[in-house]
Amino acid sequence: MAKGYPKIVFTEEVMREGMQIESAQIPVEDKIELLNALSETGLKNIVVGSFVSPKYTPQMKKIEEVMIGFKPKDGVTYLAMIPNERGMERARGFSPPLTLSRGKGLPRTSCHQCDVFTRRNYNRSQMQEMASWTKTIAAAKEKGATEAGIGTNATFGSNFLGDFSVDLTMKFLTKQHELWDAAGIKVTQVSVGDPMGWVHPAKVEEIFSRVKKMWPDVVDFRAHLHNARGMAITATYAAIKTLDERDTLHVEGTLGGIGGCPYCGCGQATGMMPTEDFMHMLEGMGIETGVNLDKLIECAWLLERIIGRQAWGHVSRAGPRPMQKERFYDANAPFVEDLEQAKHFMYGPKMYEGGISPWTERIASPYLERLQKGQPVYELDGAWPWNEAFFPKVEDLRAAGVSGDTKKVAA
Repeated sequence: MAKGYPKIVFTEEVMREGMQIESAQIPVEDKIELLNALSETGLKNIVVGSFVSPKYTPQMKKIEEVMIGFKPKDGVTYLAMIPNERGMERARGFSPPLTLSRGKGLPRTSCHQCDVFTRRNYNRSQMQEMASWTKTIAAAKEKGATEAGIGTNATFGSNFLGDFSVDLTMKFLTKQHELWDAAGIKVTQVSVGDPMGWVHPAKVEEIFSRVKKMWPDVVDFRAHLHNARGMAITATYAAIKTLDERDTLHVEGTLGGIGGCPYCGCGQATGMMPTEDFMHMLEGMGIETGVNLDKLIECAWLLERIIGRQAWGHVSRAGPRPMQKERFYDANAPFVEDLEQAKHFMYGPKMYEGGISPWTERIASPYLERLQKGQPVYELDGAWPWNEAFFPKVEDLRAAGVSGDTKKVAA
């Protein structure tokens, strides 16, 4: 991990969070193909789906068939959403490869800040969620737990109740912290959730900063962020910059940025941060991901074929930044206009053959010449191009009659 940043634990959610808002008619074979392809990308944590009632989530009706058909890869942790004991009974038959333990195994209290959403989504009130806190803490004490977690969901705002301030979130967290303190159990984990796309980087920064200042023992941070208003990846960046090497940050995303919840009012527009965009950002920050971005982009294209529409990601459209000389674009390429032509970053010049080329002469540049000779394009501490005749100099201003005299000229 790059110096100064927290440890980042990323979980791929496209098979659950993504597929749960797509057609229930997607063939099992397509899901198996996608899951197998994802397993080859270098992603370390992949959610395979949900063991839930098909009455409420018909997209997960054939989760057992997916589990039987796919090929687990060594080194990948496969997870699933398991909301109740009935789901656990179904999932146990697939462990391994499924890992059924959750997170660090810490006991946790949490609640939705939006009572309307939790009633719509879980047929359960916020009051019922909070009523479970005492039982959770008592059970943790009886089992000898020494650490615990606290959190809120719908942390940043609600499509049904409006904006939630950071002060309100801190109030919810403080109340939970006080209960764990009273039980003599140290709080070391904080989680925030955003099912309706209200997250904002300024709020993430303030919440995590205040948590670190108030409770130095908290070193485990979790953020489940949706992208309805395009803020998920910027908010995750804010979290990374706010935390430090002592901390661990757990985040999720989905291939192509698809996903959503039918109960939040935004449907497929809810989305999550696109996995390929997030990995591209981390690489640009010098954070090692272990992920093959080319394979991930190919997975995004496979996903689009499966769902029959364009996903929300960006790197799969324009390609990653070409960082190596062999991947730089041809300066004399013709016009590249549509998305198919743009795939030349992966498939080469054949993608734009026959395109409009209006230049009467080939594009030439002294920078291209330097590149071809193996010289740096710019010499930051050298002479090129700063000492070249074409580079503007102070003497040029003087020769043009421009001076630093700021005295007003008489009318």
